[in-house]
Amino acid sequence: MSVQLNHTIVTARDKKAAADFMADILGLEVGAPFGPFIPVDTGNAVTLFFLDSDAAEIASEHYAFLVSDEEFDGIFERIRQAGIAYYADPAHQEPGRINRNDGGRGVYFDDPNGHNLEVITRPYGSGG
Repeated sequence: MSVQLNHTIVTARDKKAAADFMADILGLEVGAPFGPFIPVDTGNAVTLFFLDSDAAEIASEHYAFLVSDEEFDGIFERIRQAGIAYYADPAHQEPGRINRNDGGRGVYFDDPNGHNLEVITRPYGSGG
């Protein structure tokens, strides 16, 4: 068996709100609570387990999602409809734009807890 990412924990001030946000934007389903977690499963068998944190500040993490062109269209429309600021780059220096890296499309935006989310249609290095 090859090594595969199975799950990761996403800290949040309100795990339910954070899970709902992620699922709504990405077009996924929120699962039933599991212990202290609220899960959101991705299409490649990775689960994002949302967990409440009482830390004064939540450390920003980066989560990147590889999607089809059709999925990108839906996600990008939901980002725009929600009035979420988006960027073509991870440093958020190119506001209101998407990128065309590797012949695909990509966009960055923050979730309500400050996590830097990325949606891409082509894996890095796949376009030459």
